[in-house]
Amino acid sequence: MTVSSVHHVFDSVITMPVRIRSARCFVAGYTASIDAVRAAIDRRGATDLAPLEIRRGRSLAMLVFVQYLDGDLGPYHEFGVCFLMQPPGAAASPMRALRALGAGDAHALIHELPVDGEFTMAAGRGIWGFPKVLADFDVNHDSPTKHGRVSQDGRLIVDLRVKHGLAVPSAAGGAVLQAYSQLDGITRRTPWQLDATVGTRTRLGGATLTLGDHPIADELRRLQLGRTALMSSSVADLSMTFDDATVLTPGE
Repeated sequence: MTVSSVHHVFDSVITMPVRIRSARCFVAGYTASIDAVRAAIDRRGATDLAPLEIRRGRSLAMLVFVQYLDGDLGPYHEFGVCFLMQPPGAAASPMRALRALGAGDAHALIHELPVDGEFTMAAGRGIWGFPKVLADFDVNHDSPTKHGRVSQDGRLIVDLRVKHGLAVPSAAGGAVLQAYSQLDGITRRTPWQLDATVGTRTRLGGATLTLGDHPIADELRRLQLGRTALMSSSVADLSMTFDDATVLTPGE
């Protein structure tokens, strides 16, 4: 019999895997300078991860707002800055990696992760090494144009709008994203299974991004993001499962 691992967060016991039964999100993908992405990764203290080059000198940064409605960590908002990564030990072509990303099956580094709940911040940092920090959110998932604004201590991080896209078939689940994190010089890998999606819409471009005066906004400026989004997408409802993280040693 397999025994599930447990983690203690404040006065609660979290039994793995963590299940998210209902959430919704919208995302915009921008090309970024691959040298700037490498430098951002290096500043976290782990150099074994390599960003994927989708075209000469350019990688891909994903900016995503998620609202968790029903899950083991409770309800909360989240904003993530993620980089598409080269699968370790594999020479994945850019087209293959982009197709995998569209199917929800890819390798990505979670680089920044503001949230608005202390419990999920403690769980995210302690269980998976996700770089969660507390922030303030003003998000609208209900309008055709999705809108998210996140700030900290009164300083704007980002303001993102994603326009209505074209409907695409819902996913029945099974795809696994390998999510990497770097915290306190330790690199971890977490299998992040997409169980199902409903109401997915996507399009080329379709996003408007405003950067604020917060240090995370300055970090995004250093990435030399493309002037327009490569793509944008929204999902009305999705469910996910997070397994335990694995600490990576050099060369993995």
